[in-house]
Amino acid sequence: MSMTMKTDTQSPAPHVADSHDLIRVHGARENNLKDVSIEIPKRRLTVFTGVSGSGKSSLVFDTIAAESQRMINETYSTFVQGFMPTLARPEVDVLDGLTTAIIVDQQRMGADPRSTVGTATDANAMLRILFSRLGQPHFGPPGAFAFNVPSVRASGAITVERGNSKTVKATFSRTGGMCPRCEGRGTVSDIDLTQLYDDSKSIAEGAFTIPGWKSDNVWTVGLYAQSGFLDPDKPIREYTKKEMRDFLYGEPTKVKVNGVNLTYEGLIPKIQKSFLAKDREAMQPHIRAFVDRAVTFTVCPECDGTRLTEGARSSRIGGISIADACAMQISDLAAWVRGLAEPSVAPLLAALRHTLDSFVEIGLGYLALDRPSGTLSGGEAQRVKMIRHLGSSLTDVTYVFDEPTIGLHPHDIQRMNNLLLRLRDKGNTVLVVEHKPETIAIADHVVDLGPGAGTAGGGVCFEGTVEGLRTGGTITGRHFDDRAALKETVRKPTGTLPIRGATAHNLRDVDVDIPLGVLVAVTGVAGSGKSSLLHGSLVGRPDAVEAGVVAVDQSAIRGSRRSNPATYTGLLDPIRKAFAKANGVKPALFSANSEGACPHCNGAGVIFTDLAMMAGVSTTCEECDGKRFQPSVLDHRLGGRDISEVLAMPVAEAEEFFGAGEARTPAAHRILGRLADVGLGYLSLGQPLTTLSGGERQRLKLATHMGEKGGVYVLDEPTTGLHLADVEHLLGLLDRLVDSGKSVIVIEHHQAVMAHADWIIDLGPGAGHDGGRIVFEGTPADLVAARSTLTGEHLAAYVGA
Repeated sequence: MSMTMKTDTQSPAPHVADSHDLIRVHGARENNLKDVSIEIPKRRLTVFTGVSGSGKSSLVFDTIAAESQRMINETYSTFVQGFMPTLARPEVDVLDGLTTAIIVDQQRMGADPRSTVGTATDANAMLRILFSRLGQPHFGPPGAFAFNVPSVRASGAITVERGNSKTVKATFSRTGGMCPRCEGRGTVSDIDLTQLYDDSKSIAEGAFTIPGWKSDNVWTVGLYAQSGFLDPDKPIREYTKKEMRDFLYGEPTKVKVNGVNLTYEGLIPKIQKSFLAKDREAMQPHIRAFVDRAVTFTVCPECDGTRLTEGARSSRIGGISIADACAMQISDLAAWVRGLAEPSVAPLLAALRHTLDSFVEIGLGYLALDRPSGTLSGGEAQRVKMIRHLGSSLTDVTYVFDEPTIGLHPHDIQRMNNLLLRLRDKGNTVLVVEHKPETIAIADHVVDLGPGAGTAGGGVCFEGTVEGLRTGGTITGRHFDDRAALKETVRKPTGTLPIRGATAHNLRDVDVDIPLGVLVAVTGVAGSGKSSLLHGSLVGRPDAVEAGVVAVDQSAIRGSRRSNPATYTGLLDPIRKAFAKANGVKPALFSANSEGACPHCNGAGVIFTDLAMMAGVSTTCEECDGKRFQPSVLDHRLGGRDISEVLAMPVAEAEEFFGAGEARTPAAHRILGRLADVGLGYLSLGQPLTTLSGGERQRLKLATHMGEKGGVYVLDEPTTGLHLADVEHLLGLLDRLVDSGKSVIVIEHHQAVMAHADWIIDLGPGAGHDGGRIVFEGTPADLVAARSTLTGEHLAAYVGA
């Protein structure tokens, strides 16, 4: 036996490899960044803060994380790179000391109807293997328990070309778990034909009532009128059985219409492909309204909504089928899995236990694995993505988080903070974009960007410790210890909106009267049933629609780089009409997506060159100099400005411009006033929607909905993405809405909004099946005095009671 002797001599100079302990950024100019240069310590927790739109995401996500991912992609072969997303190098002079970046952002998870929490986290994959090994009676391999895998059977002759080729008869079968009736979706759709056409009219008379189906459209109405299968002048109700079958269910057939080769198929399959195959949230509002009218979704009668075949549901472990397991609350499922002791699948059980325990640890134990991933909020989706990193053995990785406290009750924020510190303590660099003071307080290093938003931001106002930030004099530092006080007097309700016997999701037969004419905050821990109460039991109800209930939820704004605040809010219409009237020309000339577009760049303002597996190159169009319009269009002016100059204006300047003088346009001025009210005065009218931050998108939606003639606004966490200084502005806006005669109901975790409310409805006491009850109704002062709930305790601590 030998022992190596260690001599404890004085260590020489530090190894050169240990000197790379900083991420250096020099000359960052992405989006609104103004030549930013900073040094970020590695293996520390750095929080980036600043008002919404100050450049936090541009620095962290679009510069540091984007370059790290681009350089990793370049390590793959060019063949593999051809299948990967191409990333352009960020606008920055020097990026040094980067490590592998893992981005955990707020992007909603895919809303495909077959995507669930279980499929997104691989928990379903492990459960399928478990049931294929231990399920009784044995039903088949793991694919037999997958609702994404259909059963397949085939037989026929195949030729094997090996030596002497010969033809042999072969049969093939694969057992899948997909319910054949609903195709693994859990719901079946039924189309109301009366919403598609007026059967008293003929096609030529305009029988179709489908949005966008106009008589001059050769792809839709023209196809049916000139296909030869139908008489376009005959009322639809007079069609024979064969004509009706061809009209509604005709098989795809090639036809020639006006010299163009098209495919004719029945109306039902055409509607299913053109409308029902799309994500509902991605539809334009009028299309979504049509689909809601014309299509009803009911639970599949064959699989009872489980998405699985009868065989997959009949195989059980200890009386539990895979459908039962996926429907369980994850905290209960974790307890069931811990009770399984089977040595033959021990490694699988250990991995499954770890995944399920991670859900509980991160505060998502109230979910079920069969929950569609598209129904998760932005905060829930971000935490689901975190799960795969919690037990990771990787170190010296850069984790990048985008407001990880979104959607978290104050009670849960401490748990999230502990997870961030745990990732750091394993030797990782943790970069967090955040507004909540509770998370800023745990930072080793703080970078405050600003001082303002948009063109007024993009600079580093402060770099250093949390204590330094407090005394640094920046907007964040000045507001860091702000605490909203409880109101001395609260408004009196003008009426109530009753909810009776609410049972959506985890609600337990809830009865509640929501006061009208006041500011109501609906509170409770994540998963307690707040959204179920309002969105599941109130919004969309006939009496709620009659009362003018308008819901502004967290669903993402969909739009290409051609979409901007002017197009999204409808502002561009009155502006185009004002230009057209002043110059005696058509309004279409003043749209970069229509007749006025520069022919060289098609109104995009840039020429994009695709370089296959290398990053594409976009260069400013030389013909229009990036202005997007034909030169002749720019000769037309309104108030001394051309259309490109107007679209380059910030909202505040445009509000003044269209408010008086030659350019006075009341319709445009009203919309601009709403944008200024929600704190977007700095935003350019023509800024692409794709460059807006999460907070900006949320407020843009709010400004748009404020134009609707609603009497009751239901807002879902409007403080999402808002800086401490902006929360104060938002409270002023909510007060103005209520004082103007509106009712405002807010789902909220921010204590400043709770303190400012007139009435609080608190759900709980816990999440999932531990919640779903009303645990408090009353004024904020009463909630603080009682301290009977988690919300009451945290609100009391916040206001210093």
